[in-house]
Amino acid sequence: MNFEWPWQYNFPPFFTLQPNVDTRQKQLAAWCSLVLSYCRHRRIYTLDVMEAQESPMFNHKKIERKLSVEAIQIVFEELRKKGNLEWIDKSKTRCLIMWRQPEEWGKLIYQWVSRNGMINSVFTLYELSNGEDTENEEFHGLEECMLLRSLQALQVESKAEIITMDEGKGVKFF
Repeated sequence: MNFEWPWQYNFPPFFTLQPNVDTRQKQLAAWCSLVLSYCRHRRIYTLDVMEAQESPMFNHKKIERKLSVEAIQIVFEELRKKGNLEWIDKSKTRCLIMWRQPEEWGKLIYQWVSRNGMINSVFTLYELSNGEDTENEEFHGLEECMLLRSLQALQVESKAEIITMDEGKGVKFF
């Protein structure tokens, strides 16, 4: 399935931050929407700022336009303010993109566990995110850092407990 780009993506000025405050706010909102939609479509959970600049998301080769690293950081800061991004490192070169919040992932995981009669079962993190049983689930392929955050949200609700096992971490659902 192909990603559907917003109309602004083919408009060259979209790739230059606009000086007018109102226009810039609309532009940043459009960029935030584009980043979240693109990451969701491609199932991207982490981004490197320098690598992102070369990705189709910020580099439109057909019209020969690329968003600058500085502008990407401004877009990312806007996403952070909205709660859709967290920096992984202090130098702000890598980030976690949250097109779905950890609590939402936790809810989807718990619904799957309940639907399949697996309450009181123990799973490794690998089984949950990469196991055959979850292949058709939205959370299949979820990166470990986001999976852990999702399970921590369930732990707060007393629906799960993260446990340490010989092979790493696991989780028991209640």
